[in-house]
Amino acid sequence: MTEPASLPLIVGFLRRIGLVVDERTLAGPTFLPGIRVERGGLVFDPYRLAHPGDLLHEAGHLAVVPPGQRAAMDGAIDADPGEEMAAIAWSWAAAQDLGLAPETLFHADGYKGGSDALIENFRQGRYIGVPLLEWRGMTDWQQPSAQHSATRYPAMKRWLCP
Repeated sequence: MTEPASLPLIVGFLRRIGLVVDERTLAGPTFLPGIRVERGGLVFDPYRLAHPGDLLHEAGHLAVVPPGQRAAMDGAIDADPGEEMAAIAWSWAAAQDLGLAPETLFHADGYKGGSDALIENFRQGRYIGVPLLEWRGMTDWQQPSAQHSATRYPAMKRWLCP
């Protein structure tokens, strides 16, 4: 596992914002090494988990959808492109809030080889997915009042979609 010191920080954050996160042995294949989505929560196997930052990304998928949809999520997540981008934006905001290195989230083994580009874009303020987060009332961004808001992305008003 890379970045093992970040795991308790990430798990604590996810539980604090209201997501169910369980640690247990996972048998069989998983979409990402050592992570499974079950009934709107996350289960991870610390012995199979390759990258703790992957928990943030998968949590982002759960966080950006309304509670009823979240509760029904189980198994592989089949997100539409907008929700995929929103999950990426959400996970960047979470990583920033936690003070994690960008490489903990956007590691070299993920994002179809686009990790470096994502890091560069987010560092430069070229964010993807933020409009959906704003539309769902989770952050401020485009509205004129957002320019000086304490909850302007990457800060968040709320971590879970209402």
